[in-house]
Amino acid sequence: MQAPNNPTQPLLTHFQMGHLRLKNRLVMAPLTRRRAGKGNAPVDLNATYYSQRASAGLIIAEASQISPQGVGYPNTPGIYTNRQIEGWQKITRAVHDNNGIIFLQLWHVGRISHPLLQPNHQLPVAPSAINPGEELTTPQGKKPIETPRALRLEEISGIVEDYMQAARNAKEAGFDGVEIHAANSYLIDQFLHDSSNHRTDEYGGPIPHRARFLFEVLDAVIAVWGSNKVGIRLAPSGTRYGMNDTDPVALFDYVVTKLNDYTLAYLHLVEPMLPLDEYPHYLKEVNKHYRNIYKGILIACGNFNQEKGNDYIGMGWADLIAFGRLFIANPDLPRRFAFDVPLNKPNTDTFYNPGPTGYTDYPFMNK
Repeated sequence: MQAPNNPTQPLLTHFQMGHLRLKNRLVMAPLTRRRAGKGNAPVDLNATYYSQRASAGLIIAEASQISPQGVGYPNTPGIYTNRQIEGWQKITRAVHDNNGIIFLQLWHVGRISHPLLQPNHQLPVAPSAINPGEELTTPQGKKPIETPRALRLEEISGIVEDYMQAARNAKEAGFDGVEIHAANSYLIDQFLHDSSNHRTDEYGGPIPHRARFLFEVLDAVIAVWGSNKVGIRLAPSGTRYGMNDTDPVALFDYVVTKLNDYTLAYLHLVEPMLPLDEYPHYLKEVNKHYRNIYKGILIACGNFNQEKGNDYIGMGWADLIAFGRLFIANPDLPRRFAFDVPLNKPNTDTFYNPGPTGYTDYPFMNK
């Protein structure tokens, strides 16, 4: 039984997102789970996982690399080979068979990688050769991130083309749209921030130059899908992997204002996930700020619960709310909200382990 449309809970009301009618305002956030199979291709277990959660108004499937160069973690899915496309086709069919709607998040990690994850063990690439100074998981365990290689000017258009081809592949895979991952300290975010972008060409320096790569990618993906089937994710207060900017408010005010020139499916904004005491110039309430700037549909994400999600929609600070960990542990999250039943608790020890444990074995409510 589907959760009822409940006007007393804004989260459980229908919502029109462009050409798509969402059955509720709960979005399953894109969640890296590291359960792809051989060749970083999705497998049947992944189809089960996503179809279990098809009661979400919208599923944004986990970040998927646009090329072998875009890989930053073991066993994460891609969208650049026929085998990967075929694996995703099983997932989109399973979600659609359960009356769900699903977008794919397009991903290039940039410097957040390691030669052990790169073709021919080459260095990862980035706007500039700056090491974020952290560790990440590799096939040989935790390793320090190595200083990346700065992209040559003539290489950048090739990465834009990779995004365009990945967008074509996502369409072939049967998705309802795509989201461009421009957050969480990955490649597009690295171009945006002046701490990670020291370029002196047309992709560095002033804010419009640092934002150039983002908008070139956006234009390329829209050329495939049309603007109303493309979303974008930003983290204006993100500080992961050594990210910092001298004036993040000016940076993201520029980006978000310019996004008003497009009729996007949505803008997906990540609220601060960590205390910002060390970064007093960062925004502490992202969606409230950008609700006054952005004219389109806003998704809010970041440590939301049922009460906070309803409040944000009720106050008009967001149109949709993305839930991560709650959807991991509660495949029937909209129904649990509707019937006010206790939630399963996520087992963080199994977030990235192979197999069904902590993935497809969380119980559904009995009611």
